[in-house]
Amino acid sequence: MPKTSARLLALLSLLQTRRTWSGEDLAERLRITARTVRRDVDRLRELGYPITTFKGPDGGYRLDAGSQLPPLLFDDDQAVALAVALQTATTTGAGIGEAAARALHTVRQVMPARLRHRIDTLQVTAVERSAARPDVGVDGSVLMALSAAVHAAEVLRFDYASASPPDADDGVLTPPRRVEPHHLVTWGGRWYLVAWDLDRGDWRTFRADRITPRSPTGPRFTPREVPGGDVAAFVAGRFRGFDGSGDWPCRGEVILALPAAAVSRYARDGVVEELGPDRCRLVLGSWSWPGLAAAIGRFDADIEVVGPAELREAFAHLARRYARAAGGAMGGVERAEPMLRSP
Repeated sequence: MPKTSARLLALLSLLQTRRTWSGEDLAERLRITARTVRRDVDRLRELGYPITTFKGPDGGYRLDAGSQLPPLLFDDDQAVALAVALQTATTTGAGIGEAAARALHTVRQVMPARLRHRIDTLQVTAVERSAARPDVGVDGSVLMALSAAVHAAEVLRFDYASASPPDADDGVLTPPRRVEPHHLVTWGGRWYLVAWDLDRGDWRTFRADRITPRSPTGPRFTPREVPGGDVAAFVAGRFRGFDGSGDWPCRGEVILALPAAAVSRYARDGVVEELGPDRCRLVLGSWSWPGLAAAIGRFDADIEVVGPAELREAFAHLARRYARAAGGAMGGVERAEPMLRSP
């Protein structure tokens, strides 16, 4: 018979693999008597493991959740997966970087030598987002509150900070948002809440770092199905400017004095058509007309706007703005046209 300590670890490992074990199955797997199984279960309980006993012909033992976190057992693959996840936790935006580093240190200390060697050779560099999109962390308690409301299907009330806060002296108080929370998702390193806005009668996507939940939560609701039935496709569509037609809200067409091969590498989901060795047609979409004009202006080439008129006006608008930024003066659209041809 194995030593008591080894037997307890083997028993704990079995209990962690599935919901319920019969005493007979445990005794057979561990090659001990049913009486010894009962004793070992009692020893694990003394160590803080919440093991529930079920009596009767379908009875047995089950490891349940308790009031504190007891020691856990991981197989080799689980331990490596946990270490990798902890090393990359800083890029999730969940504000758990320091806690993840401490957890990784704790896990590594109790690993056998063979696993420590694997972990030490697997050094993952978590690259933060560029300064163009600064990292915005989310309080872990906010994520827990949002997740709890989603899981319980309870109406959520929260204050939502605007991207550009209103003047503090305007005296206008923004009422809290009331939504039916459906999904908590990540996109591009940020956390978002996908919810049905009760006041606007439509689906909305809220940045979690701008949410301040209010308590208590509201009544329970019957979950709705997101448009299309696939939350991943729905969120991806929203961030591509999906407006129900499967397209960006602003889409324009230009001709660039560049080879099609050079443009297609940076055109994202745009359509590039070759018109000659140094000329191509680009059809591209964006959230706004100025945004579309700015995206096209990245190409260092002459630009001919095919349409629509809103795109041409957006180029003139940006040309005037850029001229002011450069310290010049520009009175009208006519003065802006040379910049549009040579951005």
